[in-house]
Amino acid sequence: MNILVINCGSSSLKFQVIDAETEKLLAKGLCERIGMDGASITYENKVENTGKEVNETPMPDHKQAVSLVLNALTNEKTGVLKSLDEIGAVGHRIVHGGEKFTSSAVITDEVVEAIKEVSDLAPLHNPANLIGIDACKALMPGTPMVAVFDTAFHQTMPEKAYMYALPLSYYRDYKVRRYGFHGTSHSYVSKKAAEIVGKPYDSLKTIVCHLGNGASVSAVCCGKCVDTSMGLTPLEGLIMGTRSGDLDPAIIEFIAGKENKTAAEVVSVLNKKSGVFALSDELSSDFRDLEEGYENNHYAKLAIDAFCYRVAKYIGSYTAAMNGVDVIAFTAGIGENSGFVRGKIMEYLGYLGIKINAEENGKRDDVLKISTDDSKVQVYSIATNEELAIARETYALTK
Repeated sequence: MNILVINCGSSSLKFQVIDAETEKLLAKGLCERIGMDGASITYENKVENTGKEVNETPMPDHKQAVSLVLNALTNEKTGVLKSLDEIGAVGHRIVHGGEKFTSSAVITDEVVEAIKEVSDLAPLHNPANLIGIDACKALMPGTPMVAVFDTAFHQTMPEKAYMYALPLSYYRDYKVRRYGFHGTSHSYVSKKAAEIVGKPYDSLKTIVCHLGNGASVSAVCCGKCVDTSMGLTPLEGLIMGTRSGDLDPAIIEFIAGKENKTAAEVVSVLNKKSGVFALSDELSSDFRDLEEGYENNHYAKLAIDAFCYRVAKYIGSYTAAMNGVDVIAFTAGIGENSGFVRGKIMEYLGYLGIKINAEENGKRDDVLKISTDDSKVQVYSIATNEELAIARETYALTK
């Protein structure tokens, strides 16, 4: 069965087609600037490896974007499908499922309504995800569809991990609690780590560090997530590209008073103008730029050092939460590609009996063992594959 995976943002749409039986990637691409001038679709036929095709074309809405995707996939010359009948199901990435969804779900009218009900917890993401569902339903009315939730993997957290020390009415009335994000990635990488070390998933204590422009850490004990760094929203936790991560919440009121801003305006700064971008004196939110300036730019160095320090602190706290750790896995853009950052983080972990294999850590590959064989904890860089994880979930529910 061929699975079409859709990851719909407010002005973008990522897509892949995966053969669920062989798990082979058939095609992938990206629609950008939906609803704006300069909209374009990038498409790659991975069967024939014809390279990237980029076409600028009007894309007034997501329905048009989905239509362009389907046309590209069935194009006589470069398409990988003869007709849309070859798509057995569509898997949609949904950012927030609240407490309603502890696992993926076949999309029904009731599921759509439930996603709408928790949209105020992810106002930038869930509405866009729903638009993608509506667009696909309009163009592929007979094709089964599945919602795969970023938050579902973290629903195994115990109360002591997900509850905030706030009046309980905030939880009872508004469901204010820790939810966590990047769940599809954390699930995929923690399972892949167990496969790599050759031990049962439910026997391991694993810490996954998903380090990209958005970044989070999770503690996976015996096959279940027991804690994660992001909270009610993706703002909590690690220092990120432009997000502040953990801070004293009184700062919001303090800055609002000093600069005559609303709380919402300050939170916008915390989301869009903070993180390593701010610490680097607005040099960049891209770690490649920060690494380039590390030796000669004090603020580039500060940004990287603060980021690595925060990651190391979370690793330490999650080791304590699980009373030990067997495997630490780095993933996502920075985690997979920056041996420099990985090395800086691992310098803090000597107390765990971890030694760095500098030669391996300097490489790039889908799987790298970056700790020495005599380390007490195994450390890996593992390429995440959220689209494959979504395809697996979709196939399991629709085959």
